[in-house]
Amino acid sequence: MTRKNIISTSWANGVCRANDININYLRTGGNKPPLIALHGLAGSGACWSQLARALEKDYDVIMPDARGHGLSSAPAHGYTYQDHANDVIALIRTLGIKSPYLLGHSMGGMTAAMVASRLGFAISGIILADPTFISPEWQDEVYESGVVEQHQQILSSTKEALFKEAKAKYRYRSSELLEHIIQARLQTSVKAFDVLIPPNPEFDELIRNIYVPTLLVLGSEGIVSTDTALELHKLNPELQYKLIPDAGHGLPYDEPARLAAAVDAFLRPVAASAQRFTSRRNVSSFTASYSY
Repeated sequence: MTRKNIISTSWANGVCRANDININYLRTGGNKPPLIALHGLAGSGACWSQLARALEKDYDVIMPDARGHGLSSAPAHGYTYQDHANDVIALIRTLGIKSPYLLGHSMGGMTAAMVASRLGFAISGIILADPTFISPEWQDEVYESGVVEQHQQILSSTKEALFKEAKAKYRYRSSELLEHIIQARLQTSVKAFDVLIPPNPEFDELIRNIYVPTLLVLGSEGIVSTDTALELHKLNPELQYKLIPDAGHGLPYDEPARLAAAVDAFLRPVAASAQRFTSRRNVSSFTASYSY
């Protein structure tokens, strides 16, 4: 398959050494607010390409491959959400990223919530796109559903066969994006599915311990319901939610434009508020330095 690459040639492709593994990442770059985008299970940083193109004018979008995914290392063990969160924190510190925003989809959403709950105000804001906020019973069903066996079958197939199948099933997704999704799937280690082993982190406790502006983006046909969003808002008034109608779980793939618009609409006032706070703090510091 030879198709136009939706990854810009101006983006950087780097490798960060952290937690004894290599973390591969794409980065749009520029002196702009940093936005770290965390993909879902069996995805990769490249799967954010369409959304990153929509946001790169205003944000420095960093798209890492999670361990066991893409071009990152695939260790023999260590695939809990805690491990993924540790990798993101190490990436932030190693690359010297200051006050980033976090964007996470599915597995990446749960990871982003864990990172934000641990780093507090070192994070500027967080967007969770239909994260894996599911009940223990639902998680047991997912784990017992044979997804590992299905992935093993996919690994024995060809890119051409997988593309033909995906194009028929997801006719609204661009061919370029489908190629990245298929490539990511073929690069995903079987061990990466260990993240599905119960129990999941208690997402309500994570949300309770996030102290920065938070946006929960839901698809009307996704896995997180509006009822859950309302309950989480009660736990943490900093949390807003945005419903995208006629959309399912695959928001970055099926609705990159609407998701990018929701992300930008949320981040602009957050960034403006942070800038005003920084300006006031700088003025106060300047005045204090001449007060004696």
